[in-house]
Amino acid sequence: MTATATIAAPPPFAALRNAGLISLFVDFDGTLVDIAPSPEAIVVPPGLPRRLLQLSEELDGRLALVSGRSLEDIADHLGAGLPVVQAGSHGLERIGADGMSLGADVPVFPDAVRMAVAQYAASARGLHYESKRFGAALHYRAAPDREAACRAFADELAALYALKVKHGQCVVELVPPEADKGSAVRAFMRQPPFAGSLPVFLGDDVTDEDGFRAVAELGGFGIVVGRKGETLAAYRLETPAQVYAWLDL
Repeated sequence: MTATATIAAPPPFAALRNAGLISLFVDFDGTLVDIAPSPEAIVVPPGLPRRLLQLSEELDGRLALVSGRSLEDIADHLGAGLPVVQAGSHGLERIGADGMSLGADVPVFPDAVRMAVAQYAASARGLHYESKRFGAALHYRAAPDREAACRAFADELAALYALKVKHGQCVVELVPPEADKGSAVRAFMRQPPFAGSLPVFLGDDVTDEDGFRAVAELGGFGIVVGRKGETLAAYRLETPAQVYAWLDL
């Protein structure tokens, strides 16, 4: 891995496009929208759906949103029916630009896990439970001193139910073992219009490292947004505002 502080800004987006076919895989929270105190409190920049659609059209459809949020949640913020390729729930859900489902059926997530995480969140001040269609997230942004306890709780629950733990910015999330943003990238890259292009993944969180790994294996590169520390990304941008500037959105 590379230390984030030692890597530079990416080459100009226009230069990459002029050099050949390029595909963009873009995270949502922390990349296109600023991180908020809670998942419901994010502010979507005005006109973002329109700008994403324009970017997709400029890339002949080679733009995919890849988020830990469910597709339903993304639609709540960007509008239903946005004709852009999307992957939600850490790659478990995938749809084409036409809205048609891609890939296998998503496994059922245990209700007992949701109940356990919700009860744990209610047991301590500053914790926040986020219910997801295919997972359960425990946020501790308002109680950072609870990080170690939250991680230990999530690890124990994951071992009990054969789940995977995703670590993010002040959050732990329990998800099915198949949940992996990199798997979505690989699946999209096997199909038109992405096949044969240079893949670039933009993301801010630890969960985006799976995407960085996938694009690197496929001859492309990752761009980490804001996060310090070691990363598989080749380049770095500081903020979502810099992402917009780089993409000329």
